Amino acid sequence: MPFLAYIDPGSGSMLLQVILAGVLAVPFFFRRVISDGLHRIRGNRGKADEATRDEGGEDATSDR
Repeated sequence: MPFLAYIDPGSGSMLLQVILAGVLAVPFFFRRVISDGLHRIRGNRGKADEATRDEGGEDATSDR
């Protein structure tokens, strides 16, 4: 018995839109995690870290 599947154009386009929206939303949702990881790999820090280091002489996270 052959497997018969049918997706009408409306459902197919909606499914495609949901998949594309999910794929494109992941980088925006995790942009902080991704940018922190890239900064650690490259070895450079962000402007906020440099500002806290200049003011207090040490990182802001060291007092936690």
